[in-house]
Amino acid sequence: QLANMLMPKKNRVSIYEHLFKEGVIVAKKDYYAPKHPELENIPNLHVIKALQSLKSRGLVSEQFAWRHYYWYLTNEGIQYLRDFLHLPPEIVPSTLKRQTRPEAARARPAREGGDRRTEGQGPRDRQDYRKAGAGGPPPADKKADVGAGANPDFQFRGGYGRGKPQ
Repeated sequence: QLANMLMPKKNRVSIYEHLFKEGVIVAKKDYYAPKHPELENIPNLHVIKALQSLKSRGLVSEQFAWRHYYWYLTNEGIQYLRDFLHLPPEIVPSTLKRQTRPEAARARPAREGGDRRTEGQGPRDRQDYRKAGAGGPPPADKKADVGAGANPDFQFRGGYGRGKPQ
């Protein structure tokens, strides 16, 4: 059963309508704010408590970060709000709608000089790059030069890090 909250039904209905239309709702954790920034004439406390009620029933999922609550509709929540608001199944939240992009933005221009992958020799080209120095002839393999014994003229210099020896 639906627990009666101490808020006008028109507030709860407008909160649910906004949640269903957007699919997500955000509220700052400020229980004393006179109104919610997205919903006119509705206290922020009503929004927080209405969504906490939906969360306890598993109809929304909640995230909290930087003093803001973020609630996302679940599939059960979509069905519940559709029944509560008497909406047809064709109406879906905007988070489930596909974004339509213009055709010009979708098509990518062709590269001059052909495909990048066919220009080089593939993996062999990479190996040459890894072995090559700064523009000079290829030195020994880079992976062989790594480690504690890679530099033969390394000498220990005492007095660094733990104070001067006595």
